[in-house]
Amino acid sequence: MKAALIEMQDFAAGTSSRSTKLVHGGLRYLKQFEVKMVAEVGKERAIVYENGPHVTTPERMLLPFYKGGTFGRLSTSFGLRLYDFLAGVKRDERRRMLSPADTLALEPLLKKEGMRGGGSYVEYRTDDARLTIEVLKRAVESGAIAVNYAKAEQFLYDEKGKATGVAARDLIGGGEYRIRARQIVNATGPWVDTLRELDRSKKGKTLRLTKGVHLVFDGSRFPLRQAIYFDTPDGRMVFAIPRDGKTYVGTTDTDYSGDTAQPRATREDRDYLLNACNGMFPYLRLGERDIESSWAGLRPLIYEEGKSPSEVSRRDEIFVSPSGLITIAGGKLTGYRKMAETVVDRLAALLRADGRGTFGPCATRELPISGGDVGGSESFAQYAKRAAAAGEAAGLTTAAAQRIASRYGSNAKAVFERIAKRPAAGGGADLSDEDYGMLMYAIEEEMAAKPADFLIRRTGALFFDIGWVRRNHAAVIACMADALQYTEAQRAEYAEELERELKAASEI
Repeated sequence: MKAALIEMQDFAAGTSSRSTKLVHGGLRYLKQFEVKMVAEVGKERAIVYENGPHVTTPERMLLPFYKGGTFGRLSTSFGLRLYDFLAGVKRDERRRMLSPADTLALEPLLKKEGMRGGGSYVEYRTDDARLTIEVLKRAVESGAIAVNYAKAEQFLYDEKGKATGVAARDLIGGGEYRIRARQIVNATGPWVDTLRELDRSKKGKTLRLTKGVHLVFDGSRFPLRQAIYFDTPDGRMVFAIPRDGKTYVGTTDTDYSGDTAQPRATREDRDYLLNACNGMFPYLRLGERDIESSWAGLRPLIYEEGKSPSEVSRRDEIFVSPSGLITIAGGKLTGYRKMAETVVDRLAALLRADGRGTFGPCATRELPISGGDVGGSESFAQYAKRAAAAGEAAGLTTAAAQRIASRYGSNAKAVFERIAKRPAAGGGADLSDEDYGMLMYAIEEEMAAKPADFLIRRTGALFFDIGWVRRNHAAVIACMADALQYTEAQRAEYAEELERELKAASEI
C-alpha cells in the first residue's frame, strides 16, 4: 500500500505526548471486568518493548494497600495474579506480595499509618512522544509519506459520494493541496468527531473527552525511589513515577469541553494532585511552590451514558461512514500497534474486494521501530555501551555519549556524526555538543520545524528539565532559525509560542 499521513500540529503534539508515559496493561480495568481489553493490551506491552527498547523500559511498580482502602491483600494478590495470567507476563516480572515492612523498605516516603502491605509488579515506562516519532520514521523508511503542520480542511468526493481525498493547507509555508486516496482513515484522537462532522457522518456513538493532568517535582524535593500506583479517597488511581532526577505524578480524570488543541491544567487539578500526594506521602508536605512543570492531555474515549470519566471503557472501535471514511476511536497508548493492525487489515479487505490487489499479513508484530535495530531487548544495554564509544570519539563525555546511545538506539550513530561535523561558527553556538547533535538530528531526520517541537516532543525537556529550557531556549531558536532560514516574523512567532508553552507548563 502507498500511505500518506498529514498532521495538523507537530507529530505527537496532542494526546501522544501528554499521557502518563506508561505502556501498561490497565490493571485498574479489571475492576470494571474489562478482561479482554486487559489481556490484549497486556500482551502488547512486551511487543512494544521488544521493538523499541530504546524508548521503553520495564519498571517495577509498587501498589501499597491500607486499612479501609480500595485494595486489600486478597484482592491485590488475586488481581495481580490474574493480570500476570491475562498479559502473559514473563516469570521474572510476575507479581510479588510484600509485608508492610518490606513495602516501606522499598519506599520509605509512603504513609505508614494503616498500611497492610503491598503488591509489586512490572509496567513499562516510555517516552510517548519519541515512541510516536520512531514509529513514524520506520513507516517513512518503509515508503510512507508523513507531513506535520498540514491541516485537512475538507474531504473530496466523487459523483457517488465516496470520499476520494482531502484538501489540506500547509500551516507553515502556506498553500493548499489536494491529496487523493482510495481509502481515508480518520485517526485524529480528540478531533475524530470534528472530522466526522466534516464528512456529515457523525451519528451513533460519539467521543467523550476527558482531561488528565500531571505535575513534575525535582527529585531533591520528592526523592521517590520506586514507582508507586496508589488509590485516592475518591477511589481514583494515581501514579507517582521517578524519571531522570525528577518525580512526576498523575493523572486526573475529568470531563473536558474546552480548547482541544491547548488543554491546560487548572488550580483544581493542581490541588487535587497535591492533596493526593500529601495523603500518600505525608512527610513531604508538598506545595504549589514545589511544582516545576506540568502538562495536560485529553483522552478521546467513546461515550457511555451514566458512567463517570474514570469508569468509561478504554476500548477502541472502528466506524465506517457512508462515504467510506474509516474512523478509529478510543483505545490506549499500549494498544497503538494492534489498533493500527486492525485498521490496516480492514483496509486490505476493502481494497481486495474492490479488485485493488492482495496484501500479505501485517508484519509489525516483529518489526523494530526506528532506532530499535539493536538485536532485541536483551542485547540493548550492551549495544548502547558499544555505540557510546563513537560518541566519545566525537568528543563527548562518557555520560553524554551513553545518554544519546540510550535515547536514540541504533540511530545514535547519526547523532554522533552531526556532532563530529559541527562547524566552528553558526547558530546555536552556546549549545553543548550533545544538545547541538540532538537538535540537528531532530531538524534533519525528525521534521522538527519549531523550537517547541524540539523542546517538548523530541526531548521532553520542557516537562523534565524546564530550567535547562529557560537557560537555552534562545540558543535553540538561534540554531533553528539559522538551519531552517526563518523569516523575522517566523522567529518572533515561534519564540512567542514557546513562551506560552513555558508559561502553561510552569504556572497553574
